[in-house]
Amino acid sequence: MRLPSFRPSLFLRLVFLVAAGAAAMAAERKVLLVAGGPSHGPGAHEHSAGVLLLQKCLAGVPGLKAEVALGGWPASPAAFEGIDALVMYCDGGVRHLALQEDRLALLTRVLGGGAGLGLLHYAVEPTLEKGQKEFLDWIGGAYEIHWSVNPHWDARFTALPVHPITRGVKPFTLRDEWYFNMRFVPEQRGVTPILVAIPDASTTSRPDGHHSGNPHVRASVARGEPHTVAWAYERPGGGRGFGFTGGHFHQNWGHEDLRRLVLNAIVWLARVEVPAQGVQSEITAGDLLRNLDPKPAKQDGKKKK
Repeated sequence: MRLPSFRPSLFLRLVFLVAAGAAAMAAERKVLLVAGGPSHGPGAHEHSAGVLLLQKCLAGVPGLKAEVALGGWPASPAAFEGIDALVMYCDGGVRHLALQEDRLALLTRVLGGGAGLGLLHYAVEPTLEKGQKEFLDWIGGAYEIHWSVNPHWDARFTALPVHPITRGVKPFTLRDEWYFNMRFVPEQRGVTPILVAIPDASTTSRPDGHHSGNPHVRASVARGEPHTVAWAYERPGGGRGFGFTGGHFHQNWGHEDLRRLVLNAIVWLARVEVPAQGVQSEITAGDLLRNLDPKPAKQDGKKKK
C-alpha cells in the first residue's frame, strides 16, 4: 500500500493562509454608531433609521466593522471596549446622551486611547456648563448658543478640499438645517474645513434667540463671509474628530455626495484607508422608508431647540 506523499510547500501555504486570515480578522477596525431616541416630527432627526442606513452602507468596507446602539446610550460600558471610532447621531443641548450621568468621564477614557469621534447634526451641541470643553478637545468645534445658529437654507458647496473625507465627493447644493458660526478651537489649529458655504440673507430672517440669531451672525452674513458646516480634526494628543451639522432631513441621506462624505468620514475616523473614489453605496427609496421612528403625523417636523 502506497501512502500519500507529504508536501511541505502545500502545508506551509495552508498555514500561511490561516495565519493571514486570523491576522486580517484581528486587524479589523471597529466603529460604534449610537442613535438617540425619537425627536422631531416625521422625516426629521430620524436617528435610528439614519444610523442603520450608515451601517448598511459601511458593510462593504474592507477592514471595518460597524456596530449600532439604537434608541439611546448603550446599556453596558462593554459596548465601548475596543472601538476605534464612535459616531453619535442624537439630540444635543441638555438632552445630549453624552452629557447624562458620568458619561463624559467614560468618553474621556475611550477617546484618550486614540479612538475617533464623529458628531452628526444636533449632536455637535453640548452646553456651555457641561461638555463644551470636551467637545472642543475631541472634535475641534461645537455649537454654542447665542453664537451659532440653526436655520434651514440651501448651502452651495462650490469647492472641496483635498482630504480623505472628500474622496469621490463632488461639489453640491443641498437644503438642510446647516448650523453655522460654530465655535472652534483657537485659530482653528488642527481643524480642516470640509464643507464651507456662504449663508444667504434668509438665514438671518428670524429674531434673535439662543439658536435663531444674534448680532455676530447678522454682521457676518451681511459681509458675505463663508462658514464651515462640516470639519475634520486632528487632536494634538492623537485621535481624530469629525463635526457635521447637516442631517436634519432624513431624505438627505439619499443624496449620494452627502452620504459618501459622511461615510468617508466614519472610515477616516477609524483609521481605515478611504478608497480612492470614496465609499461606494446605494440607497433606494424603500431604504429611506425603513426603520423610521413612530411619530404623530401632525408634528411639524421641527422641535424647538
